[in-house]
Amino acid sequence: MANYTAADIKALRERTGAGMMDVKKALDEANGDAEKAMELIRIKGLKGATKREGRSTAEGLVAASVNGGVGVMVEVNCETDFVAKAAPFIEFSNKVLAAAQASGASDVETLLAFDVDGKPLSELVIEAGALLGEKVAVRRVARVEGATVDAYLHKTSKDLPAQVGVLFAVDGEGDAAAEAAHDIAVHIAAYAPTYLTREEVPAELVESERRIADETARAEGKPEAALTKIVEGRLTGFFKESVLVDQAFAKDAKKSVAQVLEEAGVKATAFARFRVGA
Repeated sequence: MANYTAADIKALRERTGAGMMDVKKALDEANGDAEKAMELIRIKGLKGATKREGRSTAEGLVAASVNGGVGVMVEVNCETDFVAKAAPFIEFSNKVLAAAQASGASDVETLLAFDVDGKPLSELVIEAGALLGEKVAVRRVARVEGATVDAYLHKTSKDLPAQVGVLFAVDGEGDAAAEAAHDIAVHIAAYAPTYLTREEVPAELVESERRIADETARAEGKPEAALTKIVEGRLTGFFKESVLVDQAFAKDAKKSVAQVLEEAGVKATAFARFRVGA
């Protein structure tokens, strides 16, 4: 009988994220040698990489960091929340983040081609999937630059790593700028704006919203003389929902985000928001 305990099984599961039966089989084959068992799990996982190719990766985490006015954020996915919180997956995700920082990549294709430890990151993704026994994918990368950049990570569950991440940049420096940038980054995590300013909203989308507002008002029997005012009011409501600077500030709904920025003496220059699987 193999020389290992329940504690050994638990420890190897935490290291690899593999299922209990896979861990037990590997320990049996390795006669209780944890390092050899880990190697066997990795080898068997590589053989199963093709089978995993079509699987869904709806779990995972968001990782982010700021260095010298440059914020970088990545979303790394896996199949289950069990693997998402496993140490090897978290360590691999940190390696992906480091590669994103070093490469300057702003798209996944460039990031996956970047050399890490003598091989393309894309190969390390496959190896990570082999070790963890699940499909692993690098889904998104964002790069935001500014005089002050804040990175905010939010856990939607205390048992899991961050599922929501935000990068937010402003054009000023100092304590007031840093405080405003952080508060607004937290706001973005909660309110999920789509655009930074009204100017960024595509013209065709604005026209579509205006047309829908007009048709809805007419269907409601609103008087012709009031239609223009009603339509513009509803369009303003659309902007307040979708545009960051027009949104009511999370910490004080009496102020808009634009007012908070003005009080801090800065302007917003860019933001990125990731939510795992969204």
